[in-house]
Formats: sequence, structure tokens, C-alpha cells
Amino acid sequence: MVHDVLPSVVEITRDGAVGSGVVFDNQGHIVTNAHVVGTASAFEVRLANSSAVRPARLVYSHAPEDLAVIRVEDPAGLAPARFGSSRDVQVGGIVLAMGSPLGLESSVTQGIVSALGRAVPEPPDPASGVPGTVLRQTIQTSAPINPGNSGGALVDLHREVVGVPTLAAVNPGTGGTAAGIGFAIPGDIARDIAQQIVANGRVVHSGRAALGISAVTVTNDRGEPVGAAVAAVAAVDPAGPAPGAGVQVGDLITRIDDQEIRTAQDVQAVIAAQQPGDVVRLTITRPPTAEPRTMTVTLGELQVPGGGA
Repeated sequence: MVHDVLPSVVEITRDGAVGSGVVFDNQGHIVTNAHVVGTASAFEVRLANSSAVRPARLVYSHAPEDLAVIRVEDPAGLAPARFGSSRDVQVGGIVLAMGSPLGLESSVTQGIVSALGRAVPEPPDPASGVPGTVLRQTIQTSAPINPGNSGGALVDLHREVVGVPTLAAVNPGTGGTAAGIGFAIPGDIARDIAQQIVANGRVVHSGRAALGISAVTVTNDRGEPVGAAVAAVAAVDPAGPAPGAGVQVGDLITRIDDQEIRTAQDVQAVIAAQQPGDVVRLTITRPPTAEPRTMTVTLGELQVPGGGA
């Protein structure tokens, strides 16, 4: 099984940083994480169990999903992976994480699917220049995911790529990674984004819900977060879903549906679990009064430009 899939997983290096990628087609396209490519446009790609290096260039980077596509100049001999449906993944199923953890190319680790559908905040990565996001519908796995695994393949026993390993959980007590808790972007999302990039040179439809605001965390006089305030006018799309429903700059969002909102990151996490067209109820307070009011908002689709070569 491993020998069937491992040739489709490559090592990607740029400016001394190491990550992984998955061969997407026989034209030389490789899907990986946006934080693996960073702000670079040129890369070196090494095939599994090979010392030969092939130059590659960025096609497009899409930070909202932390996904990117690069293309090697010489596609000869590349073995495209077979992407399965994440809908077939079940909790308890055995999976393998393939990639180049810590620069150890062609490494394979084993685990199980621990949970499905997680909305996971991913902090900004200063080293790669990629902004933070909230990964949606992630696959939680016990298969070890270490630096360098990012952008590789999470593979099921049917030899299909069901996810792209992206990050490990952080232990808030120590600040280090939490053993046995990693997250992968579902293969369905990775395939959809990669197909759009290959066909159009960019992402045309993000598939992500959007509230149409920019929010900042508000704290009380004790420094405790108490909600997410709609930010400056320049950051708000007047034609967006929330402004169109009557949300105004300065409104303090304290709840979305039944979810309490204490920070701007809470807003991101809740919306990441929705789909464009879903209807949500916002509970807000508006100065000068503190009386809560409820608004119904139909979510739009996130339109965020990515980076191309």
C-alpha cells in the first residue's frame, strides 16, 4: 500500500524551509499548504526516495484555506495521487501521514481518525508571511504531524488521499505541540481548490461562508474579552451580508445563533463552520444603549484574492 502512494508525495524546499506536497496531475501540478510556499515563487522539489531535485514555480496561493499549487518544470515520471472523498472517512479509521517531517523525506506515520468536522484556528505564520485563518471541516488524527509534514498526504487504507496534513494542536499549558492531535484539510476541499487553480490560474469560488464584516475583539475594564465589534468603515463591504441586514460599524456581536462570541476569532470559527447561503442570527448591542437586539443574516461567499506567480 505505502509503495503505491508514496511516489505521489514530494519534498518541497524554499529558502531553507522544508515542507511536503502531493502530485495532483501528470502536468506537473503539486498541491501543498500556502504556509509551505510562503511568499516565495521558486522552489525545489524532490521526489520520494530520490536525490534528484527539480525546479518548480508557484501557480497560486490561497491563504483562506492554507492551500497552494506549484508546478515543476519537468513533469516526467511524476505519479499523480488518487484523491478520495472525505465524506467516506470515519472516526476510528486507520490513516497514514506521508511527507518529510523535519526534512526526513518519504516518512510514513500511522494513526487513526480521531474526530471530524473541526473548525481549527490557524495562527499567522511570521516565518512564511501567511496570515492566520480558520481551517474548516478538518480531519483530526492521531498520526504524528511534525514540521515538514505540512502539505503532504493523509492516506486511507484504500490508497486514497483523504486529507492534507496541515498543523498540530498546541498545548496551551506548555506552548508546545500536543502529542497525537493533528489536523488535516479534507481531501475534497484540497481537490476542489487545486482544480480551480489548475483550470483558472486562481480560486474562483472559495466555498467559504462570509459575514461581510471585519471584527476586532473588545475587552472590559478588567481586560476580559466581551465580544467582537464591527470595525472601521473602510474594512466593511457595504454590499456584504451583515451590512445589508442592518449591521453597523461599532455594533458589538455577542452571540451567533447559540454560540457565545467573546473574540473576533470566535466569529471566524463560527462562520467557518457554515456554508454560503446559510442563515444565522446575530445578537448585538449598539451604543449608546446596551440592550441586545437580534438580526437575521444570510451568509455570502468569501471573496479573497490569493497570490500568484
